[in-house]
Amino acid sequence: MSKIDWITQEIAGLKEAGLYNTIRTLSSPQGAWLVVDGKKVLNFCSNNYLGLANHPRIVAAAKDAADKYGVGPGAVRSIAGTMDLHLELEKRLAAFKGVEAAITFQSGFNANLATIPALVGKEDVIFSDRLNHASIIDGCRLSGGKIIAYEHNSPESLEEAIKANLSQYRRALIVTDGVFSMDGDIAPLDKIYEVAKKYDILLMVDDAHGEGVIGKGGRGIVDHFGLHGKVDVEVGTLSKAFGVMGGVVAGDKAIVEWLRQRGRPFLFSSALTAPDTAACLAAVDLLEESTELVDKLWSNSNYFKAEMKQLGFDTGVSQTPITPVMLGEAPLAQQFSRELYAEGVFGMAIGYPTVPQGKARIRVMISAAHSTEDLDQGLEAFAKVGKRLGVIQ
Repeated sequence: MSKIDWITQEIAGLKEAGLYNTIRTLSSPQGAWLVVDGKKVLNFCSNNYLGLANHPRIVAAAKDAADKYGVGPGAVRSIAGTMDLHLELEKRLAAFKGVEAAITFQSGFNANLATIPALVGKEDVIFSDRLNHASIIDGCRLSGGKIIAYEHNSPESLEEAIKANLSQYRRALIVTDGVFSMDGDIAPLDKIYEVAKKYDILLMVDDAHGEGVIGKGGRGIVDHFGLHGKVDVEVGTLSKAFGVMGGVVAGDKAIVEWLRQRGRPFLFSSALTAPDTAACLAAVDLLEESTELVDKLWSNSNYFKAEMKQLGFDTGVSQTPITPVMLGEAPLAQQFSRELYAEGVFGMAIGYPTVPQGKARIRVMISAAHSTEDLDQGLEAFAKVGKRLGVIQ
């Protein structure tokens, strides 16, 4: 028996259970339409909320930066990898967010891996929403701190957990997603803040799916709830609504300074590339100039959701453009995805372990890049497949 036979068996088990993830290949820029596995299809999968991933100004900024600075960063930020572009982006993001300071990382995932272990350790406790993103979970595990999960979006459960455990630890951190990526619901950050304030605990929010989406002109969940200056750490990504790549931590200047000294991805992984950084700056320019794209995103989202509900689909508890089409079992979700693709719509099935068993779905990601005609075409495909598979009448 080979020492990796167990892997072959596990993969076979995934396929049998309908949980094997077949990864499709794109050969076009991100946009409302994609070429996927050689076929032109309507894109309902990408996190490209504002359609910026292929925006002419952002592409031009990246090209200009490559001409001026080259491509690879050549070093970590703390040795020879910090360019004036990085500092300018951090300054602009802090101003956009209305905070004292900001620091950028190679991805939103890395931002969480950098931040949580720098703030808490083995003598400390982390109160984490039960449905937090994998990057938050991994950051918590890396910290070595005690992880106590509270019930999803429940300030009451959070307070009960704090009362029962806080006195046993040196320091504490409360961490939650702002917008939850699978269900599209929003954390009650205003109420969570009141609990954090009452017990004098650091509060951290990961706003990956809120930046560029909620708040004034896409300024995120802190702006959405009017909590400026009250949330200690705001983590975000530059790879979704901003359309590029990278992560950001914004908030108290002392925390940002500490991350420059102790954030491991900052210290031990090469800097964000100059083209990426310049492209992110162009995205900030666009968001600061106008709310037009954010407004279009919400208009598209509201239209699509209303029509899906009219058709009889269950779109869960979403409060954002993330639109989960709840199907239940993974094999049905995978079959639904395949039939959508045959109808010219790219909508990937999401099942366990990304979501709990029995909660499989097609997660539709609406974009400002979609036209009303695009949305109508997608709705027609969902109606056809839904009726064919007995999901709707």
